[in-house]
Amino acid sequence: MKVFSIFGISKTGKTASVEAVICELRKRGYSVGSVKDIHFEGFEADQPGTDTYRHRCAGAQMVTARGPGETAVFYPERMPLVQVLALYDQDYVVLEGQNEFFGPGILSAKNTEEIDAKMRDTVFAITGRISAEISEYKNLPVINALTDVKKLVDLIEVSVPDWLGQKGWT
Repeated sequence: MKVFSIFGISKTGKTASVEAVICELRKRGYSVGSVKDIHFEGFEADQPGTDTYRHRCAGAQMVTARGPGETAVFYPERMPLVQVLALYDQDYVVLEGQNEFFGPGILSAKNTEEIDAKMRDTVFAITGRISAEISEYKNLPVINALTDVKKLVDLIEVSVPDWLGQKGWT
């Protein structure tokens, strides 16, 4: 399994980039999973008043909701990323918004100030709104994921090694 992140400041194009990359990876025949980190205070997928929420309040330590088209498992705590990744067996797992993942990454930005503020040694490409203005920054390719996703996924294929629970990545 190959794991990489697309991260950066809000409203830079992260989600659109993730969507484009996932679509292109699937077109190439890969299985793909994703993990979206949500930074909003008070966010809970299992909302008060639902039956699953009531199960959790009654003391269930793990709750599963099964519908006709999907299954959701609710854990009662924020799981460490390494535990979450252990649930996946896809060829690629795309992480969006992960601030605790320090493995291979694509930085999404609107301007060079954001790039400089969020840069990590493991960034192998830059995308986002800034890609309309520049094509390279400090020897890193700046690629528009919406108009040149094939080039970006070509780079992902050669830049992202197998994960294997890499130390220092999470």
